[in-house]
Amino acid sequence: MAKIHGAVVVDTERCKGCNLCVIACPTDAIELTKTEVNHKGYPFCTDPRPEACIGCASCAIVCPDACITVYKLKED
Repeated sequence: MAKIHGAVVVDTERCKGCNLCVIACPTDAIELTKTEVNHKGYPFCTDPRPEACIGCASCAIVCPDACITVYKLKED
């Protein structure tokens, strides 16, 4: 049986750093940047541990600005 994992894509320029996605992530796969900001001056969501993502899309569901897209990928 193939293993499924997720891939998180964030529109960093639209992200306002509300942190709701980080709180919603059950595997702590995403976090807000600590040293970078977008053009509006907000820290943005990033996925420093992509291997931890299970593709549940909880982060995308709670994002108030629809900045996050989650893809499910099948490993061979």
